[in-house]
Amino acid sequence: MQILIQVIGSFIAVISMAITIGVPKKFLGRAGLVGAVGWLVYLLLMEVGCSTVAGMFLAALVVALISHSFARLMKAPVTLFLIAGILPLVPGVGMYRIVYNLIRNDNSLAGYYFSETMQLAGMIALAIFIMDTIFRIFQKN
Repeated sequence: MQILIQVIGSFIAVISMAITIGVPKKFLGRAGLVGAVGWLVYLLLMEVGCSTVAGMFLAALVVALISHSFARLMKAPVTLFLIAGILPLVPGVGMYRIVYNLIRNDNSLAGYYFSETMQLAGMIALAIFIMDTIFRIFQKN
């Protein structure tokens, strides 16, 4: 039940973000679906004991795959789905913890969260890059 609530929450959050960044109304539902599926994949991977970094990579890979697929099917820019859809995976709490521990003058804990947040952000970027490259290779052929 907890997973379902989180997935619905991410769907609503992604649609809200998509409205904020100006995604056309006809794409809002699909953008929300991209974010919800990405968050569902991440949560399911965490449930089966996958590491946070690997889970983030695989979830971002799924988000990028669905975003590219929707972009091709609907003849729209991939960024309409990708920017809004990646929102639930962005490690915002890690950034908060870095600043919080810096303010508390706990540099070792701030360093730990910095390292973890950079790994997560790097996995998101790497997954997007890989999926973009795969689609570009197939687009040329």
